[in-house]
Amino acid sequence: MSEIGPYSNYRLTVRLELANKPGMFAQVAALLAEEQANLGAVDLVSATQTRMIRDITFDVQNEEHGEKVLARLNALPDVTVLSASDRIFLLHLGGKIRVGSKVPISTRNVLSMVYTPGVGRVSRAIAKEKSKVYTFTSKGNSVAVVSDGSAVLGLGNLGPEAALPVMEGKVMLFKELAGIDAWPICVSTQEPDAIVRIVQGIASGFGGINLEDISAPRCFEIEQKLKQSLDIPVMHDDQHGTAVVLLAALTNALRVTGKRLDQVRIVVNGLGAAGTACCRILLAAGAAHVLGCDKEGIILRGEAEQLRACRADLRACLTRDHPTGTLRDALRGADVFIGLSVGNVVTADDLDVMVPDRIVFALANPDPEVPPEVGSAHSAIFATGRSDYPNQINNALAFPGIFRGALDVQASEINEAMKLAAAQAIAHVIPENTLSEDYIIPSVFDKEVVPQVARAVAAAARASGVARRRAKVDEPPLPE
Repeated sequence: MSEIGPYSNYRLTVRLELANKPGMFAQVAALLAEEQANLGAVDLVSATQTRMIRDITFDVQNEEHGEKVLARLNALPDVTVLSASDRIFLLHLGGKIRVGSKVPISTRNVLSMVYTPGVGRVSRAIAKEKSKVYTFTSKGNSVAVVSDGSAVLGLGNLGPEAALPVMEGKVMLFKELAGIDAWPICVSTQEPDAIVRIVQGIASGFGGINLEDISAPRCFEIEQKLKQSLDIPVMHDDQHGTAVVLLAALTNALRVTGKRLDQVRIVVNGLGAAGTACCRILLAAGAAHVLGCDKEGIILRGEAEQLRACRADLRACLTRDHPTGTLRDALRGADVFIGLSVGNVVTADDLDVMVPDRIVFALANPDPEVPPEVGSAHSAIFATGRSDYPNQINNALAFPGIFRGALDVQASEINEAMKLAAAQAIAHVIPENTLSEDYIIPSVFDKEVVPQVARAVAAAARASGVARRRAKVDEPPLPE
């Protein structure tokens, strides 16, 4: 079945009890073939003279299809479905993360040093000089991943409990890609000031704050207040992670097509958290012709200098009550389309009013603004947010390296210079002679990404005066 690939997210393992007689499993196999469910492993669990228990694994299209197949299996004569497990849910059983100790507590002597009474000496040293908290605790390598569950993935306002498995996944990426110890903090309020107070109250235990899956426009206010009140890096990844990776991909797309950022006409559709941040970073990087659209039509336009002057709060330049044209009007003669909105709002005819060698980034998930088969056929370079097509714009290319670099120099914030440096570092992971229409952005598994981004971010932090440590310290000093 064409919808199911080798890495299906809808793979079921089902335990069946069958009558032990010829032809029984053939009926099961025939039913799966009829349902176009790809049959995988078949294991014999036990057998008696009359009954046989088998575990079978197969792929289905989606949850509804899986339920239909299970119902049909259970309806077969002499067949009983004893249990069914979904590999996605199995992977999440008991959560995906845990705390680990760096020092095994194997003797009473070790216990007395890592805890009382020995730890008291360390506490007194930190009380005397607070900056030593970075040296003698995990603060310097810890990030709080904070969400209120108001914008979970593309699923909407699911609440903090439903956000937790997503935040656990984010924590895993921090650890696996950048060696950062991150902690999921899902708060049971969606009131901006309450979230700000909660994060302010826990910030002393962390070296950075990653805001995640918080809906617009509340996310702008929360991030701004936390950046103003805390002396550690704060970044809303849905805004700035997306913006950094998008700029990196566009930088390379322009290299492939031989165009310059300050000369191309760019249309951004969807001016929520990610769309607004993308407009801001494009303007900061030197873009001179940017139009912003939302469902109302064109609501962001103006001279480059005017837009750059208000990019700190680009919402002040939005004219939602007075749109000046449609998305199709904006696309006419444009070089670049960037979609951060909803699926299937752009047609082939819409793309054809752009210049011939157009660049199209359709980043809505799971359905892009234009179907991939249409977008790739009607553009010189096509990118999505999906992993099953070339040129995936993936936040995981940005946030691990950005926080790694910021933590390494104990930066007090993540500023514009650091984000621009991160984008250029990601772009230049790919050598010039290997760039192509289908390879404008590195893979998240490219081991050069995080170290190069971290180095660039750390250097930008030092150059912009927000680094509190000039170099990474390998051996912490002993307390006086």
